[in-house]
Amino acid sequence: VQLQASGGGLLQAGGSLRLSCAASVRSFSGYAMGWFRQAPGKEREFVAAISRSGGITFYAESVKGRFTISRDNAENTVYLQMNSLKPEDTAVYYCAARPVGWLSESYYSGISEYNYWGQGTLVTVSS
Repeated sequence: VQLQASGGGLLQAGGSLRLSCAASVRSFSGYAMGWFRQAPGKEREFVAAISRSGGITFYAESVKGRFTISRDNAENTVYLQMNSLKPEDTAVYYCAARPVGWLSESYYSGISEYNYWGQGTLVTVSS
């Protein structure tokens, strides 16, 4: 499984950005997906997760109401729409994947719960 994150950039506080993560995998709908981020000098932290069907989403408190995770299983892509960005959102954003059973609607927020990781895309928010 290969994950390619894109869409990062430099923008001012209050702006919006949409990150994409394209997966090279045969059965994308068989994977729960997540977004994490790592700010300079800090540990990687959970941002958002989505079940394999997209029916269930889960967010970190710090982004709830501002970020939206979604997925297009036909396009093998998961998205992270980020609105009302703040300087503290500055980080490298990573997408992650975990295979799940075909009837599972589980989602995961732990770093160790994911099997595959993308290379990251940098988001810089200036004040």
